[in-house]
Amino acid sequence: MPLTIRNLSKTYSNGVKALQDVSLDIPTGMYGLLGPNGAGKSTLMRTLATLQDADAGTATLGDIDVLKDKDAVRRTLGYLPQEFGVYPRIKAVEMLDHLAVLKGIPSGQRKEVVNALLQRVNLWDHRKKSVSSYSGGMRQRFGIAQALLGDPKLIIVDEPTAGLDPGERNRFYNLLSEIGENVIVILSTHIVEDVKELCSNMAVINDGRVLYAGAPEAALLQLQGKIWEKAIQKSEMEDYQQRYQIISSKLVAGKPIIHIFSETDPAEGFKRAEAGLEDVFFARINGVA
Repeated sequence: MPLTIRNLSKTYSNGVKALQDVSLDIPTGMYGLLGPNGAGKSTLMRTLATLQDADAGTATLGDIDVLKDKDAVRRTLGYLPQEFGVYPRIKAVEMLDHLAVLKGIPSGQRKEVVNALLQRVNLWDHRKKSVSSYSGGMRQRFGIAQALLGDPKLIIVDEPTAGLDPGERNRFYNLLSEIGENVIVILSTHIVEDVKELCSNMAVINDGRVLYAGAPEAALLQLQGKIWEKAIQKSEMEDYQQRYQIISSKLVAGKPIIHIFSETDPAEGFKRAEAGLEDVFFARINGVA
């Protein structure tokens, strides 16, 4: 059941063009939607999750018209927004049971479904604690549990690892990877590492436009041999910006290391660097590749 998006556009009342002719083909598996904050990712996610309308374009999930048949979409959708509210004093098991009622799971099946999901996301031992008392990682795992209610065919997770420590992030990666084997999971994020670790297909989006769509390996191949790096002084940054196509810079021991895009050896002390997904991201965002 692929998700097909064609020419999706959305302009807000303040004139911001959040989506501009977005077209994507999203197959079963983990799909990374990568872009900076304000790129249009959340607008696209909210539109696919039937929480807002598009101005133009189409989206189909198998034979379901996502933009018109919202009830059908909701029956097959699991959604983990960037922030989801919880009742402060309700136990996790009770909260998940309540959400299962809203999802339409019959009373005779609910207990078994809820218990199985809590075990699957490794929260069984914490089921009697309130979700509001959970750590960030535990809250996100509970979020995945509620997103899995009703056996969805499309799962949307919006910025799921922001604020998680490395251990929690790895556990979350493992859980998402397992889920993505049989359904479409769209992972919307500005964290390159999320896509690198999890996704076999991806898109880079900025200013509401798709700048790249395809396999991460194909994007890396396009940059092979064209990324160069050099450590410079902070005072030299402006000069290098004027003379080279700088795609990114980072501080190492207080000293900037710049990555530039160049078809040929720029000399001047630059060394060829192994292109990474971060280079793909910044090269596309900065329009140099």
